[in-house]
Amino acid sequence: MEETQKKGNLVFAVNGDRFELPSIDPSTTLLQFLRSETCFKSPKLGCGEGGCGACVVLISKYDPKFKKVEDFSVSSCLTLLCSLNGCSITTSEGLGNTRDGFHSIHERFAGFHASQCGFCTPGLCMSLFSALVNADKGNKPDPPPGFSRLTSSEAENAIAGNLCRCTGYRPIADACKTFAADIDIEDLGFNSFWKKGDSKEIKVSKLPPYDPTKNFSTYPEFLKSESATNLDSSKYPWYSPVSIEELRSLLNSNVTENGASFKLIVGNTGTGYYKETQRYDLYVDLRHIPELSIIKRDQTGIEVGATVTISKFISVLKEESNINLGSYGKLVSQKLADHMEKIATPFVRNSASVGGNLVMAQKNGFPSDIATLLLGLSVTVSLMTSHGPENLTWEELLSRPPLDSKTVLLSVCIPFKKDQSSHQTHSRFLFETYRTAPRPHGNALAYVNAAFQADVSHSKNGVLINNIHLAFGAYGTKHATRAKKVEECLTGKLLSVHVLYEALKLVKLAVVPEDGTLHLEYRSSLAVSYVFEFLYPLTDVHSSISGDLLDGINDISDEEVSESSNNSCISQGRKQTLLSSSKQIVEFSTEYSPVGEPLKKIEAATQAAGEAVYVDDIPSPPNCLHGAFIYSTKPLAGVKGIHLEPNHLTDTTIITYKDIPTGGANIGAVSPFGSEPLFAEDLSRCAGDRIAFVVADSQRSADVAATTALIEYDTKNVDSPILTVEEAVEKSSFIQVPPPFQPAQIGDFSKGMAEADQKILSAELRFGSEYHFYLETQTALAIPDEDNCMVVYTSSQCPENAQSMIASCLGVPAHNIRVITRRLGGAFGGKFVKAMPVSTACALAAYKLRRPVRIYANRNSDMIMTGGRHPMKVTYSVGFKSSGKITALHLDILINAGITVDMSPIIPSYLINTLKKYNWGALSFEIRLCKTNLTSKTIMRGPGEVQGSYIAEAIIEHVASLLSIEVDSVRNENVHTFESLNLFYGNVVAEGEYTLPSILDKLAVSSSFFQRSKMIKQFNQKNTWKKRGISRVPAVYHASQRPTPGKVSILQDGSIVVEVGGVEVGQGLATKVRQMTGYALSSIESSWAEDLLEKVRVIQADTLSVVQGGVTNGSTTSESSCAAVKLCCNILVERLTPLKKQLQEKNGSVDWPTLILQAQKQSINLAANSYYVPKFLNYLTFGAAVSEVEIDVLTGETTILQSDVIYDCGQSLNPAVDLGQTEGSFIQGIGFFMNEEYLTNEDGLMVSNSTWTYKIPTIDTIPQNFNVHLVNSGHHEQRVLSSKTSGEPPLFLAASVHCATRAAIRAAREQLKRWEKLDESVSEFYLDVPAILPVVKTQCGLDYAEKFLETLLARQPTCFK
Repeated sequence: MEETQKKGNLVFAVNGDRFELPSIDPSTTLLQFLRSETCFKSPKLGCGEGGCGACVVLISKYDPKFKKVEDFSVSSCLTLLCSLNGCSITTSEGLGNTRDGFHSIHERFAGFHASQCGFCTPGLCMSLFSALVNADKGNKPDPPPGFSRLTSSEAENAIAGNLCRCTGYRPIADACKTFAADIDIEDLGFNSFWKKGDSKEIKVSKLPPYDPTKNFSTYPEFLKSESATNLDSSKYPWYSPVSIEELRSLLNSNVTENGASFKLIVGNTGTGYYKETQRYDLYVDLRHIPELSIIKRDQTGIEVGATVTISKFISVLKEESNINLGSYGKLVSQKLADHMEKIATPFVRNSASVGGNLVMAQKNGFPSDIATLLLGLSVTVSLMTSHGPENLTWEELLSRPPLDSKTVLLSVCIPFKKDQSSHQTHSRFLFETYRTAPRPHGNALAYVNAAFQADVSHSKNGVLINNIHLAFGAYGTKHATRAKKVEECLTGKLLSVHVLYEALKLVKLAVVPEDGTLHLEYRSSLAVSYVFEFLYPLTDVHSSISGDLLDGINDISDEEVSESSNNSCISQGRKQTLLSSSKQIVEFSTEYSPVGEPLKKIEAATQAAGEAVYVDDIPSPPNCLHGAFIYSTKPLAGVKGIHLEPNHLTDTTIITYKDIPTGGANIGAVSPFGSEPLFAEDLSRCAGDRIAFVVADSQRSADVAATTALIEYDTKNVDSPILTVEEAVEKSSFIQVPPPFQPAQIGDFSKGMAEADQKILSAELRFGSEYHFYLETQTALAIPDEDNCMVVYTSSQCPENAQSMIASCLGVPAHNIRVITRRLGGAFGGKFVKAMPVSTACALAAYKLRRPVRIYANRNSDMIMTGGRHPMKVTYSVGFKSSGKITALHLDILINAGITVDMSPIIPSYLINTLKKYNWGALSFEIRLCKTNLTSKTIMRGPGEVQGSYIAEAIIEHVASLLSIEVDSVRNENVHTFESLNLFYGNVVAEGEYTLPSILDKLAVSSSFFQRSKMIKQFNQKNTWKKRGISRVPAVYHASQRPTPGKVSILQDGSIVVEVGGVEVGQGLATKVRQMTGYALSSIESSWAEDLLEKVRVIQADTLSVVQGGVTNGSTTSESSCAAVKLCCNILVERLTPLKKQLQEKNGSVDWPTLILQAQKQSINLAANSYYVPKFLNYLTFGAAVSEVEIDVLTGETTILQSDVIYDCGQSLNPAVDLGQTEGSFIQGIGFFMNEEYLTNEDGLMVSNSTWTYKIPTIDTIPQNFNVHLVNSGHHEQRVLSSKTSGEPPLFLAASVHCATRAAIRAAREQLKRWEKLDESVSEFYLDVPAILPVVKTQCGLDYAEKFLETLLARQPTCFK
C-alpha cells in the first residue's frame, strides 16, 4: 500500500536551531545557505566540486519506521538545501566553540599542531566526527576510557578525502588516531599534551576527554515529528514522488510539458564534475520511491536500486550475511566493496547514488569505475521509459544513444554464479578489479579501471580458461568496453606463457584511447599490465624454470592464489598500508622563555571550531554585490566586445577599464620591478588575461555570468602569440633583470673544463609550472565609506601594496583607502602580486556602483588567472674528474616569465643561490627571462630555489650515471668545505655555523642510510615487479630578512595589543610574536612571563594603523616581526622600569595590573612603535633528507616508504610551529616533484584547473614513515634570538623522493638489461618533474610485462607453448 505523505514547508535544524523556509530557490546548496543566511561559517568553499573537504558537515536523518537516526558526512557545496527537509545539520561550531567550550576533536587538533592556516580544519574535524559517531554506534567491544570504537585505520580513512596544503597531514592523522581504541599511544607524534618520559597512563589522562556516552544528540527531538513530511510542490518547484507510478505520471504530466526544464535529483554530486550554468524549472527528488532504494543480496545475486548511495552499497556488500552467498558471491561482494571505497571521497560517496553514477557514464561519458565493474559482471538493468518498463544488459544500455530526460534507471541486478563441485570439475571462478589513479585510495579518477571474471578449470596440464570477461574503462573512450577479441582468443585455451603473450598483444590493440587523451600509450600499457597480473599467476611457470629470471616473481600475489586454491574462487588480493609511526625530535631551549617553547598555535582551536574569521566569513553589508572576472581564452587577440547570456533572475553590471574614474589609472598590481594593468584594454595579451569584472546580486550569479559570457575577439590584425621560451628567444622577447638582482659568476669556467677528465655537454632539463593551491581562493570585500573613502578587506600577503593599487586606480590619496587583513587561508606567494587586482577590481566596482562589492573567486578561474610557478628550460655543460669531483659548470637557463614582469627578476639570483649548495669549481651561466603570452608567472614557495636545488641534484645524478659510481659518493665529493662555502656565498657564514656536513653524517646514522641501501639492493634482486630506491639530498638556503614595523599597546586593564607588518598565513607568525611580546616585556620582571603571555593579542594588519608593512614572504617575516616587537617592548620596559622601582620601594612588591594602572595615572605613554631594520640582511640555513620509495613497474605507482629530514632551525622561536612548517613544506615539495601536473591547451590556457585534474598530495601519497629532527645549532649573533627560518628550505629536500624514484627506475632498467631487453643506457635517462605514474612507467618500460614473457619464451621456449 502506498503511504500518504504529508506536505509542508522546508524544515530542518542547524546545530540544534530550527529553520523553516516558506520559499527557497531549489538550486540553493546547503553551503550557500549556511554561509549567507546563518552565522555558521565553518564550512568553507574550497572547490565547489566535492574534491577538497573544506565544506564537510554532518547530516542526520531520522527513520520513523525503525526509530533510528542515520548520521553521515556530505559535501555541503554539492548538497541541495531542499533535499534536507526534516534533516539536522551539524557544523564544526555545533561541536563546540570558544564560549561553550571546545570539543575534544578541536582541542586534540590544536594540541597536535594539526592546524596551520586553518581553512581546511573545520572540514577535517567534521569528517572525523562523522566517523566517530558511526563507529560508536557499532557493536564493537567497548573502548578504554577516553577512546572511541574507531580503529586507527578508520581514523585515517575518515580524512582520506580532505585536502590540506599546509600541514603535510602527519599531525592531522595523529590527532585523529588519538580517538582510536587500537592505537599505541607511543606511536603518536609531537604534541602539547605530554612530555617526554610520561607513562602511557599519564599520556592518556592528559588528552582532552572524550566520552561517546555523553556525546550531544545530532538530531533534535523537535524534528522527529516533521521528518516524514515532504515538500509542498505548490510552494516549491520540488517534487518528491513516492512511487514509480507517481514518477511516471509526473514526467508525462503538464508540469513537465511545454518546454519546462526539470532535473532528476538524488545526491546532486554530479554537479561537482559537470558544472551547471542553466536553471531548471523544477526538480524531481527520486529518494522517496521505495523501489529505487531497495538493496537485496542472496545466493542468486544482488539487486541495487538506483538511488542507493555508494556508501550504503559498500556497507551492505561488507555485511556478514546469514544467507549462504557462495564463494563467488562472497568474492564479488568483497572485491566490489574494496574497489568502490576508492571512488571519490567518503563525503561524496555518502550522497552520490549508484544510479546517478551509471547514468552519467551512459549519457555523458563520465569515466566511471562502477560502470566498468558492472560491465565485467554481466549485470542487467531495469529502466522506466515513456513506453513502459524495460530490462536489458548494462552492456546493451552502454551501446545505446544517451538516455532521454524521461527515461529513468530503476535498478541494477548483479548475478551470482553457482558454486561448482570442485571435486568433480576442478573448476574455479576468478574475479578481480583494478584501478590505477594519481591517488591510490581515492579522490582521483582512474587512468584505467578494469573488472575481470573468469571460469577456469585445473588439470595436470595446467589451467583451462572455460570463459572470461575483460572489461576496461576510463581509458579515454566514451564508455567502458569489453575486450571481446581477447576473450575469444583465451576462451577454451590451456593457459600458457605463449597464450598469455599473444593475448597481451591483442589487449594493446583492443584498449586504444581516443586521440587527444592524455598519456595515451601509458593507458594502453596499464590495460596490458592488468591482464598480465590477472592471468600470469595461473601459468604455473615457477616450478618449470629456475635462475635469477624469476627471482621474486611471487610478489604478483601467487601466495594469495595458493592460499585460496582450496576455495572455488581465486583472488589476487592487495593489501593497503597505513601510515606507520613517525619520530619528531625537536631540540629547544628555554633561555628566552616563553620564546623557544613549543607552544600550540594560539588560534588553532578557534580555527578547528570554524570561528576564525577569513575575508569571506565577514557578513555581507546591506546591498552588497558580488563580482567575478571575465578573462580571455585567447593568448593574443583584440577584444571587440563582451556579451552576457540573458539571466532572468538577476541584473548584472560589467566593469571594464572604461569605468576607471578620471584621475585614476588602469593599474591592477605592482612589484618592485613594474606594474600590470587591471584590465586588458583593446588587446588581450594572454589566455587568462582579465578583460572585465561582472557584478551581480550573488556570487553564484556573478560566476555563471562570467562563465557564460561571450567575448568577441579579433585575431586578424595581431601577431602570432609567443607561448614557449624557444619562440621568445627567436623573437628576442625578454624581460630585463636589474643589475642588483643579477647573480655573480664564480671562478674561471674555461680553466675548470680544462682540468676535467670527462665532460657532459649541452644536456637539458625542463620544468613545468605549479599552482599554489591555497585552500582559500582569492577574495576581497570593498565597502564605500564617507568622504570618498573605502574600507577593503583582502586576503593579501601585502596589504600595503593593495592600498597603493586601489588608490592609484581610483585616483584618490592612499589615506582614503584602509586595507585590513586578519588572516589568510594559505598563500605560498600566490597572494602577493596576484591578490592586488582582486581587491582593486572590487574597489573599482564599489566606487562606481556606490555599494559594497565582494568576490570569492571560484577555484577554476583562480587556477587559470594566478599563473603559478615559473616554467624553465635548462641546458648545462659540466666537467668533472673520474672521482666525481666537478671542476666546472655552465648553465643556459630560459625562464618563462609570462606576459608581465611581476616578481620574475628575483628568480635568477634565487635559483643560483640554491644551486650553489655544491662546490662546482667554476660556475658560469646565462639566465634569460622570456616574455611570453602566458599568464604572468609569480612567486611560489621557494621561487626559483626549488628548481635551482633540483638542477644541482640532476647534474650530480647525471655525472654519477656516466661514471657508473654511487650517486651519494658524488654528492659527498662536491659538498662544500667551510672555505668553498664562503667563496660561493660571500662570507655570510661564521666559523662553527656551517652545520651541513654534520647534518649529513647525523642523518646517515639516524636513517640507517647505508644499511638500508644494501637491503634495497637485495630487495631489488629478489623482486621482479616492485623496485626500491633511496637517496640522500642536502639543501642550502640563502635567507633574506626585510625591514618590518611593529606596534605594542598596553590597555588600561594591562592586556596587550600587538600589531606588526606581517600577516598570518598559517606560518604561526602571530604565535611567535605573542611569545616574543611575553618574553620582551617580562624583562621588567621575569616571574611575570607566563602571565604576560596570556594577556597578549596580536591583531589584524591595518594599513592606516601600521605603515610600511611590506610583504609577508620568504619565510623570514615571523622573525623580523618578532624583532620589531622586541624593539617596541624594550621602549615600554624602559618607560616602566623607573615606576616599578618607585612602587617597589613604596609598597614592597608590585604586580602588572597595578604597574599599568599607576602608569596611566602618571601619563606614561603605553604605546610604542618601531621599525626593525636588520643589520645583517642575509644568512644561510642547512638541511638534508633521506627518502626511500617503492615503485610498481607494472603501473608506475610510487609509494614513499620513508622520509627522514634533519633541518637546522637555529634556536627555534617555536619548535612546534617550525616542525609543522618543515613537514608541510616537504610535503608540498613532494607535490611539485611527484604529483602536480600543470596542463595547458594550445593557447596556453590552463586546463588542469580543478580538483578533478590537479592533484596535490593527500594522506595516501605522503611518506608512510616520516621522521623529522629540528637541530638547535646554538647562538647566532646575527639572527633574531639565534633563530632561523623554516618555511621554504624543506621544500627543496623533497627532491630526495624524486631522486629515490630515479634509483628505483634504474633498478627496473637493470633488470631489463639482464633480460637483454634494454637497448638504451641503464642509468642515463631523463625523469620528468613531476614524476607522475605515466612518467615512471614509461622509463621502466611500457612493455615491461611483454618483455618478461618474451624472455621466458626465449630461454625455454618448449616449456611454455
